[in-house]
Amino acid sequence: MTITTTASQQSPAVGPERLPGRRSRPPWVLLAASAVVAVVLLAPLVFLLIEAHGAGIETVRHLIWRPLTATLLWNTVQLTVVVTALCAVIGTLAAWCVERTDLPGRHIWAVLVVVPFAIPDFVVSFGWASLSTWVQGFRGAVLVTTLAVYPLVYLPVAASLRGADPGQEEVARSLGLGRIRTFGRVTLRQARGAILGGCVLVALVILAEYGAFEILGYRTFTTEIFTEFQDSFNVAAACALSLVLVVFGLVVLGGDAAARGRSRVVRTGPMAQRANQRHRLGRATIPVLLGFAALVGLALGVPIGSSVYWMFEGGAHALSGVSVVDAGWHTALYSAVAAALATGLALPVALLAVRHGSRVGRILERSTYLVLAMPGVMIAFALSYFLERYANSFAYQTAPVLIAAYAILFFPLALVGVRASVAYAPIRLEEVARSLGQGRLAVFARVTLPLVGPGLAAAFCLVFLAGVTELTATLILVPTGVQTLATQFWSYEQNLSYGQAAPFALVMILVAAGPSYVLSRYFDRLPSRAGRPT
Repeated sequence: MTITTTASQQSPAVGPERLPGRRSRPPWVLLAASAVVAVVLLAPLVFLLIEAHGAGIETVRHLIWRPLTATLLWNTVQLTVVVTALCAVIGTLAAWCVERTDLPGRHIWAVLVVVPFAIPDFVVSFGWASLSTWVQGFRGAVLVTTLAVYPLVYLPVAASLRGADPGQEEVARSLGLGRIRTFGRVTLRQARGAILGGCVLVALVILAEYGAFEILGYRTFTTEIFTEFQDSFNVAAACALSLVLVVFGLVVLGGDAAARGRSRVVRTGPMAQRANQRHRLGRATIPVLLGFAALVGLALGVPIGSSVYWMFEGGAHALSGVSVVDAGWHTALYSAVAAALATGLALPVALLAVRHGSRVGRILERSTYLVLAMPGVMIAFALSYFLERYANSFAYQTAPVLIAAYAILFFPLALVGVRASVAYAPIRLEEVARSLGQGRLAVFARVTLPLVGPGLAAAFCLVFLAGVTELTATLILVPTGVQTLATQFWSYEQNLSYGQAAPFALVMILVAAGPSYVLSRYFDRLPSRAGRPT
């Protein structure tokens, strides 16, 4: 019998990982590179503290303790709790049905339930809000956000269930536990880390969302921060609200770390991957299929159908104005360069955290996830502040600055993909290469990079998807004379020109569909890699 265990400090969206039993001293190059990345990512927080100090403690305290702050806090908290709970239920049940049952057409459903991640939240809001006023306010925010972000739970849970030990469920059933009790006591326990990780990402994404809530008329910290920055030019008020949002993000990350505890994931039997026996749905087949059809129809059918409707409704005027091709080219270019940059920066952090699991490495890694709780407008104004203060506004509103904003904003998403691949890559191959006299750089180039290649591709796709759909930072930092798909869509939507906004929404979906498919295939293959001995 062979037993493997996993450490509790894992990335928020990655399931159980197998860490090497021996840990070497972290190379100074990895430590230095990871420290530099962490400092760059925390620069927006420094900007907040500087602005708050300049405004004065009493001013900031007064702004924080306003009745408005209490309203925004309640709106944000209730939305985050409700949507996170719904995503946990929908994502987990969908993953279980696809991975553990004889669901007809499960390979097709496995792709369709992931594709909604490619549709921007504000496009989903546009699709619903342009057809009915029923979705305005809290209920609309819950509906739209849940349909847009539940794949963040589905993907890691599906990977976790696929790689879990079936022997534990077999033992539970042999001891007299029924299917429901086995699911609650064994299956959910095995997937707990993945569920928690997905929920953390959902919560952090909700904290930073702007476009969807603005369209739906639901006020949160992010919508108010953007209003204070962009419309009222009240930097002190925006920074005060941003500090509350950052504290909220710290609470989410701290709660995730506490909930994980020191749990262990144990695999009995040989390390070769065992096939899980699929449960027969029987009479539940038709209801489950109807449930999947409803989920895909609501998440995909409504926004896509609404965009197609408004494009035809707009007629020839729908394609007038700014070139869709030109906006699409700039969107893809900026997102691709930012994705490559973020993926490259994530590699040393992932190697330090996984291969050299020191406390410093874990602190550096987890500090980078705080960026997800910072709205894009805050990142944009932080970059603008530093350029104005220390570079005489050099390169402001140029492509490199916007690309840097994307890389900072979505670095944690890159780290998720890279970290998963590093954690599941067999370290013995690197040890064999070192024993044959190969240096660190040669081993890294010839062995490590090929092993983590799929994770690098997944990380690239995650950041590319996020960059294509980013709105707030793009509105502020987009280069002069340039439009992206998101900014042009937003311009038309705010003017109620739905027919002209629709083509940009459809092109965004098409541009993001390819990387979404790559992501679904990556997570589909991940556990088979995890089953290899290290």
